[in-house]
Amino acid sequence: MAKSLVIVPTYNESENIEKIIRKVFSLSINFELLIIEDNSPDGTAAIVKSLMTEFSDRLHILERSEKLGLGTAYIAGFKWAMANKYDFIFEMDADFSHNPEDLVHLYNACFEGGADMAIGSRYKSGVNVVNWPMGRVLMSYLASKYVRFVTGMDIADTTAGFKCYTRKVLETIDLDKIKFKGYAFQIEMKFTAWKSGFTIVEVPIIFTDRKAGSSKMSGGIFNEALWGVALMKFKSYFKHYNKKV
Repeated sequence: MAKSLVIVPTYNESENIEKIIRKVFSLSINFELLIIEDNSPDGTAAIVKSLMTEFSDRLHILERSEKLGLGTAYIAGFKWAMANKYDFIFEMDADFSHNPEDLVHLYNACFEGGADMAIGSRYKSGVNVVNWPMGRVLMSYLASKYVRFVTGMDIADTTAGFKCYTRKVLETIDLDKIKFKGYAFQIEMKFTAWKSGFTIVEVPIIFTDRKAGSSKMSGGIFNEALWGVALMKFKSYFKHYNKKV
């Protein structure tokens, strides 16, 4: 049976973490979870560890000494997943903005549909965002449009952080050369997979803003995407990309 790992970075998610763990483990697919915990002062790690006896074969934790950025958290998780031979590797937030039930749809897009990467897309079929202020919706939507224009990728939701990778995508990408640490990391991973020739599909989802805990979004995240994407595209003309085999 294919091994599937959902990677969830956490920082101060004590209000959400047990609920998200139990929800993922209630799904029809036998997902495992890897929590990347950045030394949250609110006790998130202790909650995860308290559940590891109950879910000893499915729940894992990777603790880091401090908050080191979303991109580095996922890179650490990807390397752990490769070392432990998972076939499908997912990215998902801890705050229920990504509906855990959509993990099954992403899995099916790769396992049954043959995609190399499946993206949970907010913008594939209109604008499917709930409880965000209009300004933030507009900023996110226009950011995806901008990235699409600059990079040439035929992806509606270029900044999405809800994804499924097949193992071969992460084996092909040189993870040590992924430079972005914030949310632009999501763009760089898609762009690198696209340049490597992998098949990327978008699965429409409804994104719902968090109800508990606080957002980690900041203006600097969008500045990184704005200027970093243009530089990434320029450098791509001189960069070698490993190709899909």
